[in-house]
Amino acid sequence: MEKRSSNFETLAVHAGVKPDPSTGAIMTPIFATSTYVQTSPGKHLGYDYSRTSNPTRKALEESIAALEGGKFGLALSSGCTGVDILMHMLEVGDHVVSVDDVYGGTSRLFRTIWAKHGVQTTFADLTAHSVSDFATPKTKVIWIETPTNPLLKVIDIERAVSWARKQNPRPLVVVDNTFASPYFQSPLALGADVVLHSTTKYLNGHSDVVGGALVTNDEELFKKMHHIQNSMGGISGPFDSWLVLRGIKTLALRMKRHEENAMALAQFLEKHPQVEKVLYPGLKSHPQHEVAKKQMHGFGGMVTFFLKGKLENAQRFLESLEVFSLAESLGGVESLVDHPAIMTHASIPAETRAKLGITDTLVRLSVGIESLSDLQNDLDKALQKSK
Repeated sequence: MEKRSSNFETLAVHAGVKPDPSTGAIMTPIFATSTYVQTSPGKHLGYDYSRTSNPTRKALEESIAALEGGKFGLALSSGCTGVDILMHMLEVGDHVVSVDDVYGGTSRLFRTIWAKHGVQTTFADLTAHSVSDFATPKTKVIWIETPTNPLLKVIDIERAVSWARKQNPRPLVVVDNTFASPYFQSPLALGADVVLHSTTKYLNGHSDVVGGALVTNDEELFKKMHHIQNSMGGISGPFDSWLVLRGIKTLALRMKRHEENAMALAQFLEKHPQVEKVLYPGLKSHPQHEVAKKQMHGFGGMVTFFLKGKLENAQRFLESLEVFSLAESLGGVESLVDHPAIMTHASIPAETRAKLGITDTLVRLSVGIESLSDLQNDLDKALQKSK
C-alpha cells in the first residue's frame, strides 16, 4: 500500500494559513464582516462583499485545495450545497450516472429536486458494471462516492475516468471524497474533475460545524462553480470556516487513529458470533479490497456490519451501547453508531434500500479516536445483549 508523504502533515498545518499582516497573529482571524471599504468605486483590497469572498473562507479554500492537490477550492454551507452547485451546471434533458449506494441527501436531491427540473439520474452498481452500461448521449456527469455510504463499496476512479475521457463531449467525473478524506485518497491525481466534501465530517472532525467544499484543477470549471455559488449564496460563514481550518491542523493525526481503531474493530467484529458480515475496505474479505489498496493510501474510519437476527436485535444492540453514541453524521473524534434504514437513509424508498442491501440489521460505525479497548468492550457488551 502506498505510503502518504509526510508533506501532507505539513500542508494540513500550514496550507492557506499565513500570519495576519496587521498583527502577526499566527491564526487566521475570523473576519466577521459583510462588506469592505473601497478607496474608489471598484477599487478595493480584493474583497467587496462577503458572499463573494471572505478572507477567513479564502484561507480554508486554499487549505482544502492544497490537501486535495488542487488549484481551486470553494468552501460551502454544506456538502449538499456542493451537489446542488454541480447540478445547476446541467440543463433540462441532461443525464447523470451515479453510484447506486450513495449518501441519502445526495440521492434525495437527485430524485426529488433535480428530476423535477428535467435532469435524470441512473443509479448504478459501478463495482459490477462499467459506466458505459448506463450512459446515454446526454450523460454529463459521472457521480462517484468511494467508499460509498453506507455499504462501503470501493469504486475504481481511474476506470471511470478512462471511459469519460474517450467521450465527446466528455462528462465530468465527480468524486465525493468525504469518507476517505484527502489523507487516504486523492481523486484529482486519479483523473477526477471535481472533488466534493462534506467538511462537517473528517475535515472538521469535531462535530460542531456543517459545511462543504468543492475542489478542481480546471479554472473555467471553477469560475462556473463560483458564479453559481455567488449567485445562490451557499457559502461557509467566517466562524464555520475558522473552525474547519482549526480542525484540519490535526487531520493527519486523527485519520491515523481512526484507521487503526477501525481496522482492529472490523477484525474483531468479523469473528464475533453475533455478527453476520463485516464490510471494511481494509479486510481481505471486502469485495473491492484490491481496488482499495490500489487507489487509497489507507482504509478510513468507517465500518459497516450486519447483525444476526431481526430489527429488534439491532434495536437492542443500538440501545445498549455506552461509548458509541447513537447519532447521524460521522467523522468526529467521538465514535458514532447509525442505523441507516431508519436514520441517514430513511429518505430512500424502502424498495430501493432493500435492493441495495440496506436492511434492518445493517449498522454503520464511525469509529472515533477513543481507547480501542473501551470501544471493543462497548461493542462486545452490546452485541451480547442483542441476542
